Amino acid sequence: MTTVDSSGYEPEWLRLREAADTAARAADLVALLPDRPAVIRDLGCGTGAMGRWLSGRLPKPQRWILHDQDPRLLEIAARSLPPGIGVETEQADVTRLNFDKTSLVTASALLDLLTKKEIQRLVKSCVDAQTPALFTLSVTGSAEIRPLDAGDEALNAAFNDHQRRDGKLGPEAVAFAAAEFTRHGWTVHTRPSPWQLGPEHEDLIATWYRGFVAAAREQQPDLTVPDDRQITAVTVRHQDLLALP
Repeated sequence: MTTVDSSGYEPEWLRLREAADTAARAADLVALLPDRPAVIRDLGCGTGAMGRWLSGRLPKPQRWILHDQDPRLLEIAARSLPPGIGVETEQADVTRLNFDKTSLVTASALLDLLTKKEIQRLVKSCVDAQTPALFTLSVTGSAEIRPLDAGDEALNAAFNDHQRRDGKLGPEAVAFAAAEFTRHGWTVHTRPSPWQLGPEHEDLIATWYRGFVAAAREQQPDLTVPDDRQITAVTVRHQDLLALP
């Protein structure tokens, strides 16, 4: 099984970021989906945040098939979706699934964890089944931290290089996926979906920044980062993608 989904993410981190994710996602893309009863596959479902956000925006009845590497997260997600929705769970390589009889493929914060070949397989599975795809919150390589620091450009660059390790596309993932869908003749819509974090997101900012710096330093151990930085606001750039046959 591939390790590209939420496996290894702590439930507390996923809980901490859920409100920011909800505020950031481009809800107008949902209105472009076909209006029909849905069988939805949620790839790398984590604790089920995508299902909680999306299920109320889609027509009923619905059946959700949740995929993740971590059985703890699958159990949490399956319990957390709203009542009246059918739910199944499955551990599988999310880039090798068959989407026949699936109305929608969706995922959050997934594309930037994939390689070119994995995205190509995922796109082909959608195309073969003629199944629309909605991928939200893929990083695009820019984090703006306030107040500014002279080392921010180097910090961003090191983090982005870390995202590209092991052949992953990181900040180039959305553009590559969009080009792949377009190559198959599909219609692609993209929207910015940035986190806009301020003083009310103090815990999320602190947790995000620790992880951001740790990844950057793993990539570039000699990176200079102030230890006592007081951050008041962060904008983390993401992009959402909707692909339609």
